[in-house]
Amino acid sequence: MSNLSTWVSVPANSDFSIHNLPFGIFSAGRKKTRVGVAIGTQILDLYALAELGHFDGIGVAKKIFDNDYLNDFMALGKPVTKAVRERVQQLLSDENSPLKNAAGIFEKQSEATMHLPVKVRDYTDFYSSIEHATNVGKMFRDPENALLPNWKHLPVGYHGRASSIVVSGTDIRRPKGQIVPKGETQPIHAPCRLLDFELEMAFLISKPTSLGDTVSTADAEDHIFGFVLFNDWSARDIQKWEYIPLGPFLGKSFASSISPWVVTLEALEPFRVEGYKQDPPVLPYLQYEGFKNIDIHLEVAIEPEGVPEKTVCRSNYKYMYWNMVQQLAHHTVNGCNLNTGDMMASGTISGKDESAFGSMLELSWAGTKKLTMNDGSTRVFLQDNDTVIMRGHAEKNGIRVGFGEVRGKVVK
Repeated sequence: MSNLSTWVSVPANSDFSIHNLPFGIFSAGRKKTRVGVAIGTQILDLYALAELGHFDGIGVAKKIFDNDYLNDFMALGKPVTKAVRERVQQLLSDENSPLKNAAGIFEKQSEATMHLPVKVRDYTDFYSSIEHATNVGKMFRDPENALLPNWKHLPVGYHGRASSIVVSGTDIRRPKGQIVPKGETQPIHAPCRLLDFELEMAFLISKPTSLGDTVSTADAEDHIFGFVLFNDWSARDIQKWEYIPLGPFLGKSFASSISPWVVTLEALEPFRVEGYKQDPPVLPYLQYEGFKNIDIHLEVAIEPEGVPEKTVCRSNYKYMYWNMVQQLAHHTVNGCNLNTGDMMASGTISGKDESAFGSMLELSWAGTKKLTMNDGSTRVFLQDNDTVIMRGHAEKNGIRVGFGEVRGKVVK
């Protein structure tokens, strides 16, 4: 893992180091939506770079960067997208870089607007943290047999709603639906009373497949462009009433929030770690070689209106029992096709320690424990005007690669 340097001013402990260079969609001033790369506190305008000829010879037309989404760029394939990132890395690390004297290629992040980075074609949410699944099983089923019989044999998942995925900073309207108040037996139509966050990560598909094709664990990474932070907002009371027998529906589909910067799989390469020893052994199509878990520190804070935020969770993406290549192999084992822009979320990421529980459901243990905010108020679930902030970064040997944050405010 080489330690590069850059002539661009990058604050200490910045998520957006020269080792990262995540892609996103921004607008600023008279510039309409286009593709940019984050470096320090700035955004490098890739369309402006393309106009100057810096991507000549790579096989990417400049119009690719004059775009509302990253889909067209991702669809060019790993050889091209990796070459673009490496060219940017070279230009930002070369002390004699022609970018030093170029005008109009940088924008301040503080003065730019970030947009949804991808047009999400389809969205799948997995349930791949053994600690989270065990906690839920203990609360609602059997403390001695918390996991359902299939859980250790396949990555459980469900097809989610792509149209309600929103970018960080979008307000989240408290959903309404059918709920059964405590002590009652019949449902009423009312606003959700048990609103929750779920700390997740999601990866984006770049390389599509045809209907009937399958993707092996060995080839899965060829289809994965990168990752975002993912808050899968959940209406627990709506979910509890509706989920039997077909699983999540209105309790999940009202909103999911993602971070605006997509961190590439290449940037996360140095932070791979060994995953869980899976017992019982998995079927052959789910077996894999190498390190497929990634050591990414995650945290969640709640910020009541007018009150400093309070960190309520510290977890890690390495806690996943089912990893990304297994999730993708299972997703396609029946011949389900992939499209560029498909999003696969991890499911709630919880650790063994209470402080690493990735949802209010677990942190409050189904509402039986109170979390105290910095103004002395307490929470068991989210209240109106609460802002949930999720952050994530990987760090090793002085190298930091981060995601920034995903935030959303609960409104009536």
